[in-house]
Order: sequence, then C-alpha cells, then structure tokens
Amino acid sequence: MQRRPALTLFFIVEAPQYQYLACYLAASIRNHMPQDVVLVGYCPEHKMKDVDPAAIETLRRMRCEVRPMKTEGRFFPEYPHGNKLLACLEPRDTEYSGFIDSDVLMIRDNLPEKITQAGCVSASVAASMYWASQRVWKTVYAPFDMDVPKERVMLMRDKRKPMIPYYSSGFVTFPERYRTPDGLSFPQVWMETAQTIDAIDGLENKRPYLDQLSLPVAIKRAGLTWNELPEEQHFILGGKLRGQPFPQDRDIYTVHYRKWEVLAENGLSKHGYAGLRKQVGTRRVSSIFERDLPPGIAQPGTPFASGD
Repeated sequence: MQRRPALTLFFIVEAPQYQYLACYLAASIRNHMPQDVVLVGYCPEHKMKDVDPAAIETLRRMRCEVRPMKTEGRFFPEYPHGNKLLACLEPRDTEYSGFIDSDVLMIRDNLPEKITQAGCVSASVAASMYWASQRVWKTVYAPFDMDVPKERVMLMRDKRKPMIPYYSSGFVTFPERYRTPDGLSFPQVWMETAQTIDAIDGLENKRPYLDQLSLPVAIKRAGLTWNELPEEQHFILGGKLRGQPFPQDRDIYTVHYRKWEVLAENGLSKHGYAGLRKQVGTRRVSSIFERDLPPGIAQPGTPFASGD
C-alpha cells in the first residue's frame, strides 16, 4: 500500500476579500482531503491588524493557523502577487507543501499522492499566455545562461499550438526538504529566479506575471522536474469558459473560480456555503462566534499547538 505523503497546504489570508475566501477554501480542504493534511494561512505582518477576528476564528476552528509573514521591502517596488513566493519561503515541517490561491475550492474527495510527486514540482499548465509572444522566453532564460526548453505544452485555454512550458502558479506543490547542491530549497530558487527576471531592463509585462514567468525557469534551475497536474486537479473557471455549462461528465476535484459570481454561475457556490457549514456550523464567517465549538477544538485564545 502506498504511503501517504505528509502535506501542508497554505494560502493567503488578507483583508478585505482573501480573508473570507480563505475560509471557504480551508473548509473545502477539510471536507475533501485527509484530516492529517496541515493547513496554514499567511498574512503580511503589517496587515494582520486588519484581518477580521471572525475569519481568524473560523480558520482556527478548522485547525488552520494564521501566521504573519514579512512582505515589506522584499520586492522593489512592492509586488502583492509576490506574496505567494514569500509564503513559500516560510518554514514548514512536512514532506511536501502546496501553495493554493485563495479563490480556489475543492469539490471532490482527493488525496495528497494525487497532487505530489517525488523530485517534482507539481502544477497545471497555465490557462493562456496572450500577454506576450513566445520570443519573451529567450530574454527570460538568458540571465541564467540557459537555453529555452525544447519541450512544448498545450495551454489549458489556448489550443492554437504547442507552447514553451508555462505553468499556473495558482496551485503548486513541491518537496519541502529538497535542497540543491548549493543548499537552496525550491522556494529559495524560485524567489531568486523571480527577482532576477524582475530586474531585466526592458522586459515588458513582467508584472503581474512574474510568479508564473519564473516558475518553469526555477524548476529547471533547482534540478527538479515538472509533474503536470491534470486539468481536473486545477480546473480554471471563467475566461473563455464563462457562460458555458460546468462539465458533469468529468471528475473535477478543484476549481479556480477567481470571482465568487463565477462560482455561483456554475452552480458551485453551494459547495462553498455547505462546506463551511459542515465544518463550523455556519455558512457565513460573520456568524462564527454564535456557533458552538466543533468537537476537539479549544476555546479562543488557546495557543495553537505545533502540528495541530
């Protein structure tokens, strides 16, 4: 029997919107992943005071700690999309970790071994890359004395022709304990790669795409390989699919909805509301203090134990 890999899934918890979306994401993970999966929310430390106590308490009742992280001065100028890179750099104790955008929801029972693989960074192909031509990759790889990869992928929502590898950073899992010969973790390589690309003079549109632009380069620089998550593991709603019926003939595990109204249009918002109610007794985060504590959850103010 295959051993279940130890996994932490983490995401951004930030006011105004991500703090609430994170609660629905956490509930969906608790409802559809094994209970030994560790959940962590990260918030820029200078914004912790703005987070709704109801959101923090809702997450706590689902055994998800909200941890502050330093973000100011880490990118020049500031780069909010880079918070996922900074969250990846934070210390964790499990064999694998996975960053998930807060506007994601799990809708089907899943297992860590389906979204992780030894020696690999697991991610889906990106939806599209209309913002730049394929010529951009020569500029991107040049500072690292690397050739543009010969491999090609079909992007999720752009099937015109095979493209140079370009992956989504909205759902990325990686081996937490892996180190390069120089002693760097994958998140350290990813961050260094992103900052190098960010410094390329004349590279247009590198923001807000820097996290995804740097991801395939970082995987190769780290000496890891890419494990393609199938579309069912990271199904991107909206965009070209907006207005089309949600597929009923496919086993879709995770949806990336971007806007709650898109989730509702696809008949999936019920997963968010019902999932939160199943976990904490209410479909609304604002009502959390009116609900009884779930079994095994201590009173508010109790220190969050390591490993909870």
